[in-house]
Amino acid sequence: MKIFINHANESWVVDRFREEWKKFNPNITTENIYDADIIWMIAPWTWKKLPKKYLKEKIVVCTIHHIDFEKFNPKEEKNFYKRDKYVNFYHSISQKTTNQLKRLTNKEIETNPFWVNQNLFYEIPNMSSLRNKYKIDENAFLVGSFQRDTEGKDLVSPKLSKGPDRLLEIFQNIYQKNENTIFLLTGIRRNYIINKLESMDIPYLYFEMPNFEVLNELYNCLNLYIVASRVEGGPQALFECAITKTPIISTDVGMASNILNQKSIFDMSNFLTAEPDVEFAYEKVQHYLIPKGFNFFNSFFNKIVGVKFEN
Repeated sequence: MKIFINHANESWVVDRFREEWKKFNPNITTENIYDADIIWMIAPWTWKKLPKKYLKEKIVVCTIHHIDFEKFNPKEEKNFYKRDKYVNFYHSISQKTTNQLKRLTNKEIETNPFWVNQNLFYEIPNMSSLRNKYKIDENAFLVGSFQRDTEGKDLVSPKLSKGPDRLLEIFQNIYQKNENTIFLLTGIRRNYIINKLESMDIPYLYFEMPNFEVLNELYNCLNLYIVASRVEGGPQALFECAITKTPIISTDVGMASNILNQKSIFDMSNFLTAEPDVEFAYEKVQHYLIPKGFNFFNSFFNKIVGVKFEN
């Protein structure tokens, strides 16, 4: 039995998931869609690139990360139902996404987040030496955000599902209380936040596309990471902060309530009183480490085909 996984090829986290799955599950993964028993749409919006002949012949599993109903226009709804005709089973990465998905389909849905790779992300105790390496003030209060915040259509408009307007409000409040604060950004499409920080003369550092080694070290430089999103599936930053023991607070999106202590979850009325609980998050994330994080997916695929995959 073999699984074919499609890809996004856009420097997004699913490309990493695809490569990690292939590396750790080589015996049940194929690069040839013809040989596959299951087609796994891990990047669902790329489904049109897949041969429809095989979508009709194979078992099709589609991962849904999240659905932003604020942007779910008639065209997107039409595309969803076109794809849904080919899907046999859905995989959702959080219960919140499952609840969204149930509004659109009666197909069977299995819920589980992706794994986190503890070989890439881990705690590095010596923050002082890391900050020296990246020329970051050792005494600064360093606040991180590594998620894109700008729409790709124009590289100007805020991607409101990620809450960049909320993030700016929190940044302003933190900076007003402590002018020794520096904001650390990574990733593509950070134009909106950067433009606003510059207009407000608030200091920041930007590492556009760090490799995993650098990204892990940057997590370990932080005093605080903030997720201010309105809609999320994961986000994966929850898992990466948890495994690196990076203090994090988050809105109640995606898997936040499964990973974080309730006191670490905020809304825009109480963000100043939210408190990171590093040890709580670290304990919760242990269930999703490699190889344990693969167990759900293997069980899911075994259930679908009725035969145990040998990996």
